Amino acid sequence: MRNLEERIYRLAQWMFDAKYLVVFTGAGISTESGLPDFRGPDGIWTRQAKGLAPKPRPFSSVEPNAGHRAIVELQSLGKLKFLISQNVDNLHLRSGIRPDLLAELHGNITKLRCQRCRTQFDQSLGLMICSCGGQLVSSVVNFGDPLPQKELNDSFWHSAHSDLFIVVGSSLVVSPANEMPRIALQSGAQLVIINQGETPLDKNCHLRFEERIGSVLPPAVEKLKELRKNASS
Repeated sequence: MRNLEERIYRLAQWMFDAKYLVVFTGAGISTESGLPDFRGPDGIWTRQAKGLAPKPRPFSSVEPNAGHRAIVELQSLGKLKFLISQNVDNLHLRSGIRPDLLAELHGNITKLRCQRCRTQFDQSLGLMICSCGGQLVSSVVNFGDPLPQKELNDSFWHSAHSDLFIVVGSSLVVSPANEMPRIALQSGAQLVIINQGETPLDKNCHLRFEERIGSVLPPAVEKLKELRKNASS
């Protein structure tokens, strides 16, 4: 199906029918806020491979974009069961996503984590020691470090229970996060991928968008709202 409008309508229909919708986001959703991605033409790792210095990542100066806000709309409509993110930029929480519906697999630049009990705290609190006595360190996961276990377990659980799994702005090459859409597929979920650039699951997904996220997700949510309105009238 090549026509964008037809694909957007199909996505809206699937969101309308879904009983357990899970969204999975990568760096691509934040490029439309002005943050660099990793594997795009001017991405962090692309520039590194060319011997170029990475562009600065102005986390504090960017705002959630239409893609972030569309996911919040899904939450407001009661459709979003869980959001899994590979991003550390805090834009999902700033956009209004409920913390209990979000797993930030790679941490968050605004939060500290206790090395002993793994509890998270906002950096703005100015704490250095947890109440359990453990030292507080950045929650951001560096290469080679293990992912936070609770967030990982929650993500696998929700992936396995999804009936619609939407990948937004991820190349799906970083493990173990890239296992989650595979688990959703194995559990019978419909898989939708919205990403500018190839992914290993392009041939396995049920609906594929290579357009900008802001050109797909917000209009799909608007179509969803129309479908709900028509169904209730």
